[in-house]
Amino acid sequence: MSKLETNKKQKKDALLNTAFELFVSKGIQKTSISDIVEKAGVAKGTFYLYFTDKYDLRNKLISHKANQLFQEAYTELRKRSLTRFEDQVVFICDYIITELDRNRSLLTLISKHLSWGIFKNAMSRPDPDSEKNVYEIYEQILSESGQEFVRPEIMVYMIAELVSGSIYSPILYGQPVPLEEIKPFIYKEIRGIVRKHIR
Repeated sequence: MSKLETNKKQKKDALLNTAFELFVSKGIQKTSISDIVEKAGVAKGTFYLYFTDKYDLRNKLISHKANQLFQEAYTELRKRSLTRFEDQVVFICDYIITELDRNRSLLTLISKHLSWGIFKNAMSRPDPDSEKNVYEIYEQILSESGQEFVRPEIMVYMIAELVSGSIYSPILYGQPVPLEEIKPFIYKEIRGIVRKHIR
């Protein structure tokens, strides 16, 4: 990476990190582009090199964070000797849930603003800082399973919706039950979704 590319990446990372901090502490509505660039220490014009507005930044931030989380889960998965596809999916979901439980600010940002469109964007758009994007990893795990699946995009959509819809209240409020109590039910449902999609 050249010095210019490194500098550009540092500025973009500064904007993403600062936006995350401000969005979580102040809220998106109360955070202005001026707040972000001032705290990040970059010129306002630099902001517009990477983002069209703060909502574009929010979407890219969520995509970036979701991609990062999935990459970390996949890296940990490769250290395990799990060969069954459904075990791999449960492991990845468990890793992500555990990280969101540890980082509740990230959970709050993602749960409030994550939609299938943003998640799919994270899956399909290559992250220049990673070797593979989320969907390439997903396709690799699918192909390595030795099984054929009916509508794998629907399968991952249903799993993502199940997980994101089931963990917010147990993590933040312990409702209807604490997270550890609901996890086995979530994982049983994930296994059911996977089995229903095997051809």
